[in-house]
Amino acid sequence: MSRHDAQQFPVRVFGGPTALFEYGGLRFLTDPTFDGPGDYATPGAPTLTKTVGSAIAPTEVGPVDVVLLSHDEHADNLDISGRALLADVPLTLTTPGGGERLGEKAKGLADWESVELERPGGGTVTVTGVPAIHGPGPREEVEPFSGQVVGFVLTGEGLPSVYVSGDNASLDAVKEIAEHFGPVNTALLFAGAPRLPGVFNGLPVVLDSAQAAEAAQILGARRVVPVHHDSWAHFTEDRDDLKAAFATAGLTDRLDQDWLKSA
Repeated sequence: MSRHDAQQFPVRVFGGPTALFEYGGLRFLTDPTFDGPGDYATPGAPTLTKTVGSAIAPTEVGPVDVVLLSHDEHADNLDISGRALLADVPLTLTTPGGGERLGEKAKGLADWESVELERPGGGTVTVTGVPAIHGPGPREEVEPFSGQVVGFVLTGEGLPSVYVSGDNASLDAVKEIAEHFGPVNTALLFAGAPRLPGVFNGLPVVLDSAQAAEAAQILGARRVVPVHHDSWAHFTEDRDDLKAAFATAGLTDRLDQDWLKSA
């Protein structure tokens, strides 16, 4: 498949983990965060500080068919405005725990569990929940602090495959996903090397830039759209770090052209 084919649908990135794309005639929104700058306290965890507001207001997003929510427990993935937006969305796919917390419009997906969505023009889009670990180390050690996280793979007849990583720090999880679905046409990779004081010895709780490039290589991703690398104080690597890491890995041509132009 050519790079043109891999990029046949645009992905609009609004800051933080929030991106919008149309796929199979359905409009998907990832981790909605539209609040302005400020501090967000989480019981039992460090306060998160948002430094830059969203590039768009929730009222400007337009109709959304499905929210792909990696997890609902952290404000940098679901803030006050984003939570309000969920009320107007027919379906939110998220973690099993989030599916219970968010009400009847939400459905939790366990690892490798799939849901079939009807396409407006006929046929279906399959969304599969895939492993994600929100911190360094085994899931059983990370989840008691960070909570459940889920990633997503989207497939459909005649459609390019899409991977949305969610807040994942595990390349082993990426390898599992590649074994099931690789090569992937488009990968939305959460990155930014976020670090929190006193947590996991200062190691990143999501992929750093070099790991994002390695993930792209593992997945055989033909197009990579980096997200979740800006707008919050706990991110320690930015767009320039991502560009440099992909250049070092010889993968600059995999980076989405719209993302490269949107600095």
